[in-house]
Amino acid sequence: MKPPPPIVPLVAAAVIVAHLTVFSPAAVEAAAGGGFPAKLTLERAVPARGVALEHLKARDRARHGRMLLGSSSPSPATVAGVVDFSVQGSANPFTVGLYFTRVKLGNPSREFYVQIDTGSDILWVTCSPCNGCPTSSGLNIELEFFDPDKSSTTSRITCSDDRCTSALQSGEAVCSTSNSHNSLCSYSFQYGDGSGTSGYYVSDMLYFDTVTGDEQTANSSAAIVFGCSNSQSGDLTKSDRAIDGIFGFGQHDMSVISQLSSLGVAPKIFSHCLKGSDNGGGILVLGEIVEPGIVYTPLIQSQPHYNLNLESIAVNGQTVPIDSSVFTTSNTQGTIVDSGTTLAYLAEEAYDPFVNAIVASMSSSVRSFASKGNQCFVTSSSIDESFPSVTLNFMGGASMSLNPQDYLLQQGSVDNAIIWCIGWQKNQGQGITILGDLVLKDKIFVYDLANQRIGWGNYDCSLSVNVTTSSGKNEYLNTGELDVSGSRRAAFWKRQPTGLAVFFVYISVLAILYR
Repeated sequence: MKPPPPIVPLVAAAVIVAHLTVFSPAAVEAAAGGGFPAKLTLERAVPARGVALEHLKARDRARHGRMLLGSSSPSPATVAGVVDFSVQGSANPFTVGLYFTRVKLGNPSREFYVQIDTGSDILWVTCSPCNGCPTSSGLNIELEFFDPDKSSTTSRITCSDDRCTSALQSGEAVCSTSNSHNSLCSYSFQYGDGSGTSGYYVSDMLYFDTVTGDEQTANSSAAIVFGCSNSQSGDLTKSDRAIDGIFGFGQHDMSVISQLSSLGVAPKIFSHCLKGSDNGGGILVLGEIVEPGIVYTPLIQSQPHYNLNLESIAVNGQTVPIDSSVFTTSNTQGTIVDSGTTLAYLAEEAYDPFVNAIVASMSSSVRSFASKGNQCFVTSSSIDESFPSVTLNFMGGASMSLNPQDYLLQQGSVDNAIIWCIGWQKNQGQGITILGDLVLKDKIFVYDLANQRIGWGNYDCSLSVNVTTSSGKNEYLNTGELDVSGSRRAAFWKRQPTGLAVFFVYISVLAILYR
């Protein structure tokens, strides 16, 4: 057997933990491998500790209103080099932050801060003029407006363009019924909370730094199609967390990943390792993280989300009595891996058996109580000593081992006791199971779109990782340590994590401890 070529380390940089976004694009008129690794470091948008569960659940509910409207078959790409998108932010639980990166667009190029979203497909930025768009941000970043008339390389996409035809078929474009041949290829994206954005598609240059195998850095560029937003509504008009746009990392043809892959300058594979500590951290690469112990399960074909076949759940090695049909994928059921969701959500029929199994297996020293419909606990012992392990079993024998930190949220403390609550929520009236940040952290996840599979393995995401592009020829590239410094830095406003929900948790705990 031919020995594998050396695999190069990629250093985990700055902050990452999947962002929470409520982005939900849907057309107004709609009905419902190889390349290079590239590193993007992300920032947490919603803290996982010290915030009322109802607040997190409300944000997740808004996100879950979105249904992706298409996917594309993978196509092979050639190796060009490593692309580095520097990303800024904070994962402090007492800080309001966003996960965003900077993209350079147009000629002359301008920088735009865009929120990273693995649950949507389209890159869009605020354009000039724009109705209802904020002009300042509470994140202390300088907002920019893209002006197509001031870029020498911009071209507007018309409805007769083949790229618009593809977007129309997926429901991510709108064309006027009158004189549609020459009209602009438009879009209307909406959030589950009622906010949204609309605009039209343009083609222009995206600039990025390419790091080649000899660790040399070169300026690279590619022409891509992205959205030009000229109208925003709802929460998008508010300035407290305003950003320049959204960077979708979905599977559809219009996603930047798909576009760069079809041009031969990007792989059809990306990976992340989300650091679970309070200050966040980790990495996201366009390429494959290769470490011992990573297991793979097939992606379910022809699904708009990253859907997997979950077969069973075990608590302390004992299978939870849940009918396996609960997890069968259909239009109303299935298991989704979504780094844009903060918590985790179990199909309604699976939730109570899961929680009951946790309660039955925890240490006798743990006191339990209910708070606002959530099962909470008080313990002075360590979390690993007090609560059981959980295993998610997927098709192909791929198991995901979860520690108590992967299904519990710390809600505070009383004297020497810690308050923990079940972070997994019941997806009331729904058969969908969603694995969000709470589950994905402290693990390597590999989205191998070329081979339609997802892999994972437990990992300390503060450590370096090995990366390959899985391209065959010249597939192992020496990425070195990529610079993640930015020219415009973001400072974040403080936010007190208090509220009535947290207050009532404390009152409930005090009553338990001193009754």
